[in-house]
Amino acid sequence: MSTDTHGRGVAPSLVFTADDVRAPTHAERARTLVAQHKVGALASLAQDPVGYPYASFTTFALDAGEPVFLISRMAEHTRNLQGDSRASLLVNDSDKADPLANGRVTLLGRVEKVARPAEREREVFLAAHPSAGYYVEYSDFDFYRMRVESLRYIGGYGRMSWVEADAFRAAEADPLAAAASGILSHMNQDHASALVSYARAFTSATDATEAIMTAVDRYGFEMTVHTPRGIGPARLAFEPELMRPDEARTALVALLRSAEAKLSG
Repeated sequence: MSTDTHGRGVAPSLVFTADDVRAPTHAERARTLVAQHKVGALASLAQDPVGYPYASFTTFALDAGEPVFLISRMAEHTRNLQGDSRASLLVNDSDKADPLANGRVTLLGRVEKVARPAEREREVFLAAHPSAGYYVEYSDFDFYRMRVESLRYIGGYGRMSWVEADAFRAAEADPLAAAASGILSHMNQDHASALVSYARAFTSATDATEAIMTAVDRYGFEMTVHTPRGIGPARLAFEPELMRPDEARTALVALLRSAEAKLSG
């Protein structure tokens, strides 16, 4: 079961866009989040004392939707994985002041040693972690790969679901992800009036007094809209979807022109 609303969510009258506005699937959101990170918390099952979850900090690289690790035989989690390959990897954002408002993904699966020479894993891992080049040849380091079986996605308050492993592997990371924070900052600081125009022209918040862009992706963007009636979320779509970050400016300018034309009658 997936949800994008919380038990104490806003009233339906304060959700300012229709349900059919295209948005990333939870598989796409999860894939985008994991693809942006290179470290996480790996939880294995302790061998002594037996069976307790043992979490440790680790680096990883993502290859075709599967985390790849380079770990020492001296590490406690290596001994744990040799006894029981079941494990989970927690990857989380940390940009918001409220920790629970940040997105996070927990991947579950079996972490198994890759037979040498592990050329694919080596290439992928060193591309993500060039500094590992000085110990990759150490005799006590081996590559491991997680065969993801399921994952839990939480995109902050009220947005969460279990995601099928195949859907995660098939999903593509959003091409705007690396530039998203810059786009949000630019729009909120320099184009606040444009956001209000978007809300008034293309959502049911025709009485919007303020709008804050809270997220942007290839399919569109999300806003928190203030009205005399209250505050609620809105989402607008890009047509067509964007393939590169530099396309966002053109799309947003075109949308503003359309909004101004509609509002002027």
